[in-house]
Amino acid sequence: MGGLQRIGSVLIAAALLSGCGYKPTSRAVKPVLQESVSTKIVISMQDPDNTVYIKDALDEAVVNRFRTRLTDEAHASTHLVISLRKVVFNPVQYDTNGYIVAYRAIVTLDIDRESGEQTRRYNARGSYLFTIEPNAIISDLVRFEAIKYGSEKALDSFVAQVAGEGASAEVR
Repeated sequence: MGGLQRIGSVLIAAALLSGCGYKPTSRAVKPVLQESVSTKIVISMQDPDNTVYIKDALDEAVVNRFRTRLTDEAHASTHLVISLRKVVFNPVQYDTNGYIVAYRAIVTLDIDRESGEQTRRYNARGSYLFTIEPNAIISDLVRFEAIKYGSEKALDSFVAQVAGEGASAEVR
């Protein structure tokens, strides 16, 4: 009887997994990004160090999340151009003396996707919460980390937008 129960459990698990409709992000973005992608970043004069980091994070997203090949622009079926549009630091928490002790960094990116004759612009936004000591200023290191993590979340937003676009193209 124990062997029969195990077989039944395996069959139920197989039925549930096969019918769930789950598709990985990399499969959903294939119709949008195609086989190979090149990336370029427009260097921000206000934040040149952070824009270089954003380029590295975008390249990592292309390879690891989209599962496409990263190549030069001449050989790419899709070209992504990213620019850092805006970085804002908003206070979100104060101590009992009225000093700011927590901020939210909001990073806004513009990403242009060029595939053949088609161009599409995406706006991606990410935020990151961080704390500071009361009556302190935001150091360069803390600022850099906040922009780094906010940019990663903005790129996650871009990944979701492209995956949604690819999934809706599959349904048509």
